[in-house]
Amino acid sequence: MSQHKLTRTEIQILQEALNSDCKDGNIRLREGEYQYDLAKAIASFQLKLHFPDIKDLVKRFYGEDKVNDVQFIRKIQTILKKMEKSNVVRILPKSRPWELQRYALTSFKFRDSDKNLVTFATEEQIKESQNLLRSALNQQQISPAEIGKTRIKIYTLTLIIIASYLVILWDFLQSNINPAIFIPAFSIAVACSIIVGRILSQK
Repeated sequence: MSQHKLTRTEIQILQEALNSDCKDGNIRLREGEYQYDLAKAIASFQLKLHFPDIKDLVKRFYGEDKVNDVQFIRKIQTILKKMEKSNVVRILPKSRPWELQRYALTSFKFRDSDKNLVTFATEEQIKESQNLLRSALNQQQISPAEIGKTRIKIYTLTLIIIASYLVILWDFLQSNINPAIFIPAFSIAVACSIIVGRILSQK
């Protein structure tokens, strides 16, 4: 399973879940029911440092055919929403608007609404996952030289944005707005702003 570069939020969620004691969940987690199967599926992904989306979960537990069943997908999403309200699941923020929502367990141990103790990972699995996380974090360490390059890039782009807006402002102060000046300057400012946003979101 390929692992993308973990964000700060994802690292925090993984660490909290792996280090968490038993949590109280205000929902029943009985084997054979949807919410139990979904929590178990999320756990199997999360232990490998992966946050599954709705299609990953449905495919894992209910098969490829169900992935294209819109009604079934909606039903599962409703259950996941209830699980979020019950403090069992977290819904991760999207990094891009068109992406599907991804899910994470808040812990691997719960006391459900029937006061039953439910565990989705053994101590050995949790230790293995902690080692995986440490290894992933070591691989993601950024060298001082790379940090310096990133800062220079951000400063340069920021200066271009400021210069572009000054040109736009100057154009507005003229008796007639010149589209040949306004349009390129505005386009450059927007493009540079998007690039800066992407760089900052990856930090």
